[in-house]
Amino acid sequence: QVQLVESGGGLVQAGGSLRLSCVVSGLTFSDYDMAWFRQTPGKERDFVAAIIWNSKRTYYQDSVKARFTASRDNAKSTVYLQMNGLRPEDTAVYYCAATTTRGWPTESDYQYWGQGTQVTVSS
Repeated sequence: QVQLVESGGGLVQAGGSLRLSCVVSGLTFSDYDMAWFRQTPGKERDFVAAIIWNSKRTYYQDSVKARFTASRDNAKSTVYLQMNGLRPEDTAVYYCAATTTRGWPTESDYQYWGQGTQVTVSS
C-alpha cells in the first residue's frame, strides 16, 4: 500500500520559516518525481514546487521562487519543502504528490497524494 505522509506544518508569523517533510512508502521512491501543491478553501489546488527523481532539477511557482526550496533524500524516501520568508498568502493545506510522468506533468498525472498538512501564516 502506497502512503505519502506529510508533516511539519503549523502556525508561524510572517517572515518565519517552516520545513515540510513527506515520507513515502510502498513504492520505489527513486522512480518518482515529486511535487508540492497547496490549496485554500474554495480554491483550486495550485502547484508549488517539484523535484525530479535524481534532484538535478527543481521547478517552482513564481510566487515562491527564492523563498521555497524543494529537496529529497532517496535513501530516506522523503521529500522536503523548506519555506522561508513566509507570507500570509502562503496559508494553505500543503500536499505532496508522486508521479512517474517525466517532463511537464499536470496535476492529473500525479498518481499518489498525501493527506496534507496545514500551514498558517499570521500577519
